[in-house]
Amino acid sequence: MRTGIKPQVVLVHGIGGPREVEAERREWKTALAEGARAAGHADAISGLTMDWSADTGFAHYADLFARKGAQGADAAGLDDEEVAELTLAVVSEVIEALLASPQYASDAQLKRLLVQAQPTPVNPAGLPKVDEGIGALARRASAVCTKLARVPGVQPGLQRISAAQSLGILSQPGRYLRRKEFAPLPDGRSASLDERIRARVLEQLDVRRPAIVIAHSLGSVVALEALAGYEGRVALFVTVGSPIAMNALIWQRLRPNPPAVPRTVERWVDFWDSDDPVVPLRRLTELMAPNAAGVRPEPVPLASRRLWTHPATDYLRRGEVAAPVMETLARLSAAS
Repeated sequence: MRTGIKPQVVLVHGIGGPREVEAERREWKTALAEGARAAGHADAISGLTMDWSADTGFAHYADLFARKGAQGADAAGLDDEEVAELTLAVVSEVIEALLASPQYASDAQLKRLLVQAQPTPVNPAGLPKVDEGIGALARRASAVCTKLARVPGVQPGLQRISAAQSLGILSQPGRYLRRKEFAPLPDGRSASLDERIRARVLEQLDVRRPAIVIAHSLGSVVALEALAGYEGRVALFVTVGSPIAMNALIWQRLRPNPPAVPRTVERWVDFWDSDDPVVPLRRLTELMAPNAAGVRPEPVPLASRRLWTHPATDYLRRGEVAAPVMETLARLSAAS
């Protein structure tokens, strides 16, 4: 039975600076088209890229992290000790993941950075070293993030930008999860940074239309929380390079808690690359409570055999990622 309702695809980005939305939307769709071809869905590519089979929206929120007139640690939001602590937590998990890989296992610089990133750093003698002075934690977070961005082989995008910019990018998960930084909305209400970010995702969704949501990195955290109260049908939720299961930083701070699959999600596929240092070793399917329909995240491991795999387009070009998207899109389009 045809419904006459056109499906929607919503793309949610991860950490990084402000994007040119239309250019980024095209780039993600082009990468997904390559994955569709690899998955044997070449005949459906035009419907995807031309928005014939579904309307594609791009939820952009990176501009909300900008702090006008601020510089250095203030611009990154690290003037707050809680954000500095959260930033060190996520950087520690990333460094641990890198050191667990054969490529970085003996990297002395990364080992030193891991020590510096601990909540209570130690001195060369192995004794606890106490940071003194206001802003010490923020200064240490700034130093660790700057050094991490300069480690050979680490994500090239971070190496091409300034230390202040890389610090601002790496602090974004902590700033989102702190749930502060209030600002006025057009209707006169005051909303926290995380609320304003989730609103950008919900603005792209129409509760009257079935949706496919594809979320990358921090965007998977944002999308999960946004969908928790969403009333529309989500036929497919795809997460790629997701840090949701990061215990120290994210899992304990998710809302609602304990975390569960959103009520209206009909299928959730979680793709993670074994060479992606942002993805923790803990698996979502083992942690996330199912929704009332019994839906759980379906884990799909990938292997790129590269030094650093994390960009969204790296995932979308994979046939394994594109296959469920194209299959769901075909089913929804046939019913529209």
